[in-house]
Order: sequence, then C-alpha cells, then structure tokens
Amino acid sequence: MSDTRLLADRYRLGEVLGTGGMAEVRRARDVVLARDVAVKLFRRGRDATDVRRFDNEIRTLAMLSHPGLVSVYDAGTSGETPFMVLELVDGRTLRDRVAQGPVDVGEVRRLGAALADALAHVHDHGYIHRDVKPSNILLGDDDVPRLADFGLARLADGARMTRADQVVGTAAYLAPEQVRGGKITSAVDVYALGLVLLECLTGHREYEGAEIEAAVARLHRPPVVPDDLPFDLARLLALMTSLSAGRRPTARECADTLRGSGPPTLVAPIPRRSRGLLAAASVVVLAAAVGTGLVVQHRSAPAESAPPVTTPPAATQPAPAPVVEQPAVEQPAVVPPPPVQGDKGNVSSGKGKSGKGTGNGKGKGRP
Repeated sequence: MSDTRLLADRYRLGEVLGTGGMAEVRRARDVVLARDVAVKLFRRGRDATDVRRFDNEIRTLAMLSHPGLVSVYDAGTSGETPFMVLELVDGRTLRDRVAQGPVDVGEVRRLGAALADALAHVHDHGYIHRDVKPSNILLGDDDVPRLADFGLARLADGARMTRADQVVGTAAYLAPEQVRGGKITSAVDVYALGLVLLECLTGHREYEGAEIEAAVARLHRPPVVPDDLPFDLARLLALMTSLSAGRRPTARECADTLRGSGPPTLVAPIPRRSRGLLAAASVVVLAAAVGTGLVVQHRSAPAESAPPVTTPPAATQPAPAPVVEQPAVEQPAVVPPPPVQGDKGNVSSGKGKSGKGTGNGKGKGRP
C-alpha cells in the first residue's frame, strides 16, 4: 500500500515496525488528530481462524484499559484490508533489552510488578493472554512495560478457536498444562511471566531448541533459578514456574510480592529435585509445527507426588488394650487336603512359580 494513500481516509502509513504470522504493524500519522499511531494491517488470504483471531484481538483490547496494556484507538474490519489503530509506543521490546545482557534484580522487580499488575487486570476481566513473551512486551521511552498482541487471548470460559488437541502459543514459554493439552487457566500467563523474568535475570531463554524440544523440556526438568537471588524473589520464581498450576500464585500476588507489599507466596513450594523427577514418561508427544502452535496427543499427565503421611504424636494415639492370657486349648491335628492341580504353574490356592500364587481361587493368589 502506498505511503501517499490514506487508510480509511485518515491514516497515512509509514515504516514497517514489525511483522507477524497474520499481520504487520506500521507507523502511521492520524491526519485528523495530528498524532502518530501504530496501525496493524491484517494480511489477505488468511484462513477463517486467523480472521477470528484478529477480530478477537480488537474486541479484547476494546474491553480492557490499563497503563500496562497497549490502547486501541480505532479499527476497521469490513474493508479490503482489515486494520486496527493502536497506541504508538516509541522504544523497543523487552527482547531487544535482554539481548544486551542480563537485567539487574531491582529493574526486574519493577518490570515484573508492572507486568503482573497488567495481567491481573486482564484476568480480572475474565481473559487469558496465552502468549506472554519478551517480544510482546514493549518498552517506551519512559521504560514502562506494556503488554501487546492479544491475538491469542480468549475468555477463561470461552470457546476454543483451535482443535482440542492443538496447542497455541510460543513453544519456549508454554506452561506444562498447555503442552499436555490440559485445562487452560490464567495460571499459564503466570508461568510464562515467570520464564520471562528468569530470562531477564540470566540473559538467555530457559528452554532453548526447536519448538517441540523446547515445549517438552519443561515436563522433564524445572527451570533453573539462580542461587544468588534474594530469597523472596527466588521462591516466587520457583512457584510461578511450578509444574502444577494449582501451586502458582495469582498475578495479583506476584505484583504484591515483587513490590515488597505482600508475602513471598501463599502456596508451599515444590522441592527442586522432586520437580525434576516428575518426568513425562507417560506422555506420548506426536508433535508437528502448526502455525504458531504445536499439535500434541497425550495419554496421561504426570501426577504430583503424594503428600507425606504424618504420624500423630504419641500423646494423641489411643493406648494399647491390655493383654489377657487365655487358657491353652488342645486342638486336634488337621491334615491339609492335597492341592488341586490346575494349569501348568498355576495352583488354585498354593504357590505358583512366582511363589505368590496366580490362581483365581479363594486363596491369596493374584487375580
């Protein structure tokens, strides 16, 4: 589209700021309000699912208003080129920032608290982002982070836009339940944010490699939390990236903890070693790249280890009953009947080859 042509008789398009699977974002000038904006142009020739995602992003952002989210100003979906007009954030992405090296702890706390607060707002309105990653976090000149790209967002109780066996998201930041094909809740955003903050601290992605390798890796080992972090931050990051969604704190709790206005967590942490042993041996992953997602089939998900059984103190246990001696009674000798022979190696009530019995009689053999 020519830069001299006005989109919707109002927006003069400029340089390309970014491209994605189904759209590109360009700088533009709103000639009516005399301000610079960002225009997201939907590419032609995409399938019906992509069209629904684009419409979904417009409606989602229109329902949300928060300093940590990119604002939507205008949209047009009926013309030849569907578009969305967004707040222009002059600056860089968090991915660009991390590429320069690790971020110090104080800055990570500040960025993390702001992003967690924005996610809490999204979750409070019933939405799940599903694609939290450094390239979807914009840093303006004021270095205030803004969460962008709600193309994969959906209502917590909304209908799927994909098949039940298709995982949508970016492989390196998927939560374990997304890889398994389990129930998707707001906890997937908390998990992804935990990986983003770890990446800021270390300067590298926790789960590298191809899409399938990166996605499945988290089922075999937990992320490595640096040993030199402050205790509250290390504990929070371990909980945010817990294998179990139920053990992760909410986005609101994360924001409070990162600001120092709340407890490190309201949930008990999982021991590092035991989490690493929860390998997904029973998960059969038959995966292939599908757009931005992964198709996975699964038989069963790894279960969390059972909680330890605690023996009550001796003071609370009932006292043993007194032993009363009974007079001895002489019993007649009993001659056992000969064993009944069944199939080879299988005695109805006696011992088979294993020594434990494998018959189907009334003995103690296994069924």
